[in-house]
Amino acid sequence: QVQLVESGGGLVQAGGSLRLSCAASGSIFMINAMGWYRQAPGLQRELVATITRGGSTNYADSVKGRFTISRDNRKNTVFLQMNSLKPEDTAAYYCNSVTLMSREYWGQGIQVTVSS
Repeated sequence: QVQLVESGGGLVQAGGSLRLSCAASGSIFMINAMGWYRQAPGLQRELVATITRGGSTNYADSVKGRFTISRDNRKNTVFLQMNSLKPEDTAAYYCNSVTLMSREYWGQGIQVTVSS
């Protein structure tokens, strides 16, 4: 079992920045990739960014150049630095982890609201 706890969300004006954190606990040795997904009201959950244990990253086109995902393996934490935020970035953001056996775990989600 892996437990994920997100922090750092909130309300920010357009053009501002926020940094999300996700702390993993439990069977952390099993974790391979970690990432962030988001879900806006009435829409499906979508990928934002992922990072593997080795540091390879992947981003949604909509956030490339604005968001940066990073990982501290010693602290079992993944971060999402979000710059130049837009109102369309408003969503609940969910931390995700995938184990070496391809099992997924999710955090409870944290709200990010960008005002225009």
